[in-house]
Amino acid sequence: MSRFCPVYPKPRKNKASALLMLFGKRRSWLDGLYERSYGMKMGEVKLPGAQLYMVNEPPLVRRILIEQAAKFPKHTMLGKLLAPLLGESIFTTNGAQWQRQRTMMDGSFAQTRLKLVFPLMKAAAAAMKERLDKLEDGAEYDIDLEMTHVTADIIFRTILSQTLEGETSRKIFEEFTRFQEMAPRILNPMLFKLPRIFSPWLAIRRSNRAAREIRAQLEVFIRPRYDAHRAGTPGEYQDILASLLDAVDPVAGTAFSFDELVDQVAMLFLAGHETSASALSWAMYLISHRAEIQERMHAEAMAVMGEREPDYSDIKSMELIWNVFRETLRLYPPVGFFAREATETQGMRDKTVHEGASVIIAPWLIHRHRELWERPDEFDPDRYGSASARESLKCAYLPFSLGPRVCMGATFALQEAGLILATLVKHYRFEAPAGYTPEPVGRLTVRSENGVRVIIRKRKQGNGEAA
Repeated sequence: MSRFCPVYPKPRKNKASALLMLFGKRRSWLDGLYERSYGMKMGEVKLPGAQLYMVNEPPLVRRILIEQAAKFPKHTMLGKLLAPLLGESIFTTNGAQWQRQRTMMDGSFAQTRLKLVFPLMKAAAAAMKERLDKLEDGAEYDIDLEMTHVTADIIFRTILSQTLEGETSRKIFEEFTRFQEMAPRILNPMLFKLPRIFSPWLAIRRSNRAAREIRAQLEVFIRPRYDAHRAGTPGEYQDILASLLDAVDPVAGTAFSFDELVDQVAMLFLAGHETSASALSWAMYLISHRAEIQERMHAEAMAVMGEREPDYSDIKSMELIWNVFRETLRLYPPVGFFAREATETQGMRDKTVHEGASVIIAPWLIHRHRELWERPDEFDPDRYGSASARESLKCAYLPFSLGPRVCMGATFALQEAGLILATLVKHYRFEAPAGYTPEPVGRLTVRSENGVRVIIRKRKQGNGEAA
């Protein structure tokens, strides 16, 4: 099989100056990386009035995310950045408040709950196929739009038992895009601890407006369910919102308030829709360049499912499809960096990390680290059969983070991705358009600034007709 090294932003030869970082990273935080970033164990960025460390060494990563997680809570700047959209959700809180929320929400993503919502997930995948079937055979299409639509549809179906129509989907997608575009512009002055007079007020205003629009759409669905539950007539729902409405704090005996529910559902929408859409779009880009891998994926899907609809147990049986998605998460982790804040002064390697310093764990760098992976920039879903890749998985693979704050929706995301990819390769072939290259940008998630374009061809069914 020929080798394929997919696109990623070309790193600078040398570290950028503080001034260049301030203005250069307004478009994408990936623009601030330089060649040594992909091979260093720990780096320091000196900013005016701030201390920032990039940590890539596996033992230090484990110390920060697992062994001393309480000493390195989520960074306060993330809370400030995301508060207009996520409020005080589990994604941004720390300490006792986070622990209460996590305890109340864990049951919503247990295996039994995921099995209950699988039919809802499967219905969204079927609706995706219906939309794609309407395209002209051989059409060139921005598959990023469809991955955004189907993952949003899955979230609405599995969390709220609601379908997501195209108009609503496009509006939410546009608002999320606007929110993401503003994020680096707002985040940079926070990192540099600039006075409020230098705050990007226009970006903040646009970001807040987008957040209000998204939350307003969610509130329309949540309010009737919340009121009905409080009135003792919750209805017969099997979705995740039903489990959140039933959740009770084991210590205080209290349930989520309406505002808390909106916060958590907004968080689930961001974490379960935006991140999955990012990863699936990149997966389509990757397989569109590797016809031989696509054919093997198709053969695997047909061997497991045949002409019937997928079952819950089918997804984990498709090893190659799983490895394609695992490799996609390595090359294009949706959340490219995790920001933590040191609560005490301590030594790391030859440096002193002071209390209040920003500590960044970057899956984007760790997954492509020159000392931690063989052929780190190459797309190779077959690599995971080797001993070296299995070792790399243990120490240098963290698309869902690690430790107590590991993503509670990881199994949900893997099930969703397996179902969508199996559905796509079973019914279609995807080719890369000539002369087109996606442009990765790092904002809240890693997306392509110019979409992910593919040529879609319908496969023939057993009767010889197009799927």
